[in-house]
Amino acid sequence: MSPMPQLSGLYLILDPTVCRTRPCTDMLRESASAGVRLVQYRNKSASMKEAYAEALALRHIAADLGVTFIVNDRCDLASAVEADGVHLGQSDLPYAYARKIMGPDKLIGLSTHNADQVKEAERLRPDYIGFGPIFKPGSKEDHDPVTGIEGLRQARSLTSLPIFAIGGIATENVQEVMCAGANGVAIISAILTAPDISRAVGDFLERLPTPAS
Repeated sequence: MSPMPQLSGLYLILDPTVCRTRPCTDMLRESASAGVRLVQYRNKSASMKEAYAEALALRHIAADLGVTFIVNDRCDLASAVEADGVHLGQSDLPYAYARKIMGPDKLIGLSTHNADQVKEAERLRPDYIGFGPIFKPGSKEDHDPVTGIEGLRQARSLTSLPIFAIGGIATENVQEVMCAGANGVAIISAILTAPDISRAVGDFLERLPTPAS
C-alpha cells in the first residue's frame, strides 16, 4: 500500500444508482482530474460479479491517478480488487473480523449515527469514522435520523478519530460542518448529479482547508 493518505477534505462516494447516466469510471476520471484524492465505491444493488467487474475497473483507474480507493461494506470485494480499504456500516462485518481479513495496512472506516456508536468506534479505533446524516440525504430514503450540526459537535467531543461528515452536505453548508469539528465531508449527490462534475468538485475544494503536506 502507498503511504497513508490524508484522511481529511473531500471524500467522494461513487454510487452508480445515484447517477445512472454516466459510468462510474468516467466520474472517477473527471473528479480526480479536478482534485479528488479519496473515493469510495458503493453499489448495494449489483450482484457480486457485476460489482467485482465495476470495482476492478475503478481500482485500476484510481491506482493510475493516485487516488485512494475504498470499497463499501464488503471485505471480500475489497480484497478481491486489492482496494486500499473498506468502509463498514453498522450492520456489516464487525470491525475486529474485518481487520483480520484486510490486514494491518489497509484502511477501515466505520459509519456512525449517534453518540453511542461514536463511543464504540473510539474504543475500536478504525482509521476514520463517517458520521451523519448531518442534513437530509439526497441519495437515501431509508436513512438514520438526521443528527444536525449539534450532533456533529457532540461526536467531535467523543473521539479523536478523523470524522467525515455525511448526509445532505452542499457547498453552502460545508464551512458550518467543518467548523463543527469534521475533518472532511463525504459527498454523493451534490457531485454525482451535478451538470459539471469538475466544477462541483472545485466548488467543494475551494471551501475546504488545504491538507497539510
